Amino acid sequence: MKVGLIRCMQTEDMCPATTDFKVMKEKKLAFANVEEDIEVIGVNTCGGCPGKKAVTRATEMIKRGADTIVLASCITRGNPIGFPCPHAEQMKQAISKKIGDTIRLIDYTH
Repeated sequence: MKVGLIRCMQTEDMCPATTDFKVMKEKKLAFANVEEDIEVIGVNTCGGCPGKKAVTRATEMIKRGADTIVLASCITRGNPIGFPCPHAEQMKQAISKKIGDTIRLIDYTH
């Protein structure tokens, strides 16, 4: 699995994505059923509210080899600030529409 990770721009100054990388390495939580090796192709933010840049950033990571786009838990679950992105579902749908069915989309990490 070659992962392109998209995270919340609002939390990037307080969270270095350590837990995201840890669950990938240990194949836990969102990655529990992954049998293949996991390689991170890139990490980027959504671009800030309302997350419109997430689509183009996901597309760019796919061009660079990602076969899976992962929305970090800071977007969908609000970790670590306790406030999920109010645009998460719209962002997920826009990315899904753009990347189609051949690319996996995981909507959380931990």
